[in-house]
Amino acid sequence: MTEKTALTPKTHTTPPAKFSHGVRKGNILQVAGQVGFLPAVEGEPPTPAGPTLREQTLQTFANVRAILEEGGATWDDAMMIRVYLTDVDHFAEMNQIYNAYFEEQGLTAPPAARTTVYVGLPAGLLVEIDALAVLG
Repeated sequence: MTEKTALTPKTHTTPPAKFSHGVRKGNILQVAGQVGFLPAVEGEPPTPAGPTLREQTLQTFANVRAILEEGGATWDDAMMIRVYLTDVDHFAEMNQIYNAYFEEQGLTAPPAARTTVYVGLPAGLLVEIDALAVLG
């Protein structure tokens, strides 16, 4: 049986409850929903990257990527990305940010993706992203 490994990069805080930022089992890596918090500073509360969708989305991608890398994966290993927005009016802007970001990453094949509106994020947070990767 393959061991399950919890992943918490140095850039992330210890989760506040019994969950992991990411989990790898065999060649499967699941990244939990990430938001646009700047890298953790010990003893200080999490800080959003900024008030705009662009700032938060780019930081969220960086946070997801840190977990992928902690588990030995890259964006090319990502099979599915789920984006949760807090405002339906952000769809067009998110698509522009998403397309530009992944073009810069030079992906050989883009992952499957879905975007939905979810209003349950803490105040001030505009986007959450999770990912599923398969290595090898």
